[in-house]
Amino acid sequence: MAPFPWHFGGQRYQNLFVDLKIKVLLKDQYMSIFIIAEIGINHNGDIKIAKELIDIAKEAGCNAVKFQKRDINSVYSKKILDGPRESPWGSTQRDQKNGLEFGEVEYNEIDKYCKLKSIEWFSSAWDLKSQDFLNTYNCNYNKIASAMIIYEDLLKKVAKEKKHTFISTGMSTMKEIAKAVDIFVKADCPFELMHCVSTYPLPTEQANLKVIQSLQKEFKCNVGYSGHEVGLPIAVAASALGISSLERHITLDRSMYGSDQSASIEPHGLKKLVQYVRVVEEALGDGIKRFNDDEKKIANKLRAHIIS
Repeated sequence: MAPFPWHFGGQRYQNLFVDLKIKVLLKDQYMSIFIIAEIGINHNGDIKIAKELIDIAKEAGCNAVKFQKRDINSVYSKKILDGPRESPWGSTQRDQKNGLEFGEVEYNEIDKYCKLKSIEWFSSAWDLKSQDFLNTYNCNYNKIASAMIIYEDLLKKVAKEKKHTFISTGMSTMKEIAKAVDIFVKADCPFELMHCVSTYPLPTEQANLKVIQSLQKEFKCNVGYSGHEVGLPIAVAASALGISSLERHITLDRSMYGSDQSASIEPHGLKKLVQYVRVVEEALGDGIKRFNDDEKKIANKLRAHIIS
């Protein structure tokens, strides 16, 4: 089968990568996995909960926290927003979505609080207006949510900012991923893909972690993992497959109100996840076979009868 015209196996992109001096850096064996605590909308519109979750992420050893930003009138139609939906904020979809959304006051507080706590923060925009809003903050990263990977106008706007961008790949085909990659390569914007399956929570049999290696091979770039499963084993396994980043939703309590809460990790679980991932990273080593000094001492004892 002939490669897509944007396929990195084609001459066109081999040349482009040389010209860009490989701006999309491959993960090497000494890089630490960048761990992102996805707060998303699990703050339930309460800045106090958001700060608690920032504290939890920092204490667990995460590198960053992430939020979600929507201009609800851009993302949803009036018909949808006027539709019925019971929630803690009222009886319509508009009430619920407004209740979950942070504005300038809250994001100013998030920006200030994350600087105080020395932890990175960023957010995924779901529309062009929200991306413009987020760009007023001096964040080091951008995020393309899986649902937005086919929104080319948003991808082009994000790529123009030339900030390192995490691109989640749930709900997409390899062809759609390739189109997104093409936009970032052409814009000379650093990025990495994130393997993701957009079911909440994710059944184990759908995780398909080998896609991580398929994406690495196909696009010659860093690949992370964004998980929505219950528990820790799948994310820990992903950390052994050469991922450059790891994202999991976090919550104070999985029984709280919200569509993402059940697929999120509570504080104790987040601490365990970070610990396990760092152990796996250390255990993987560099792949060079060695006969180390500690082994030599044991070998001298166990082989004494065969070594003269």
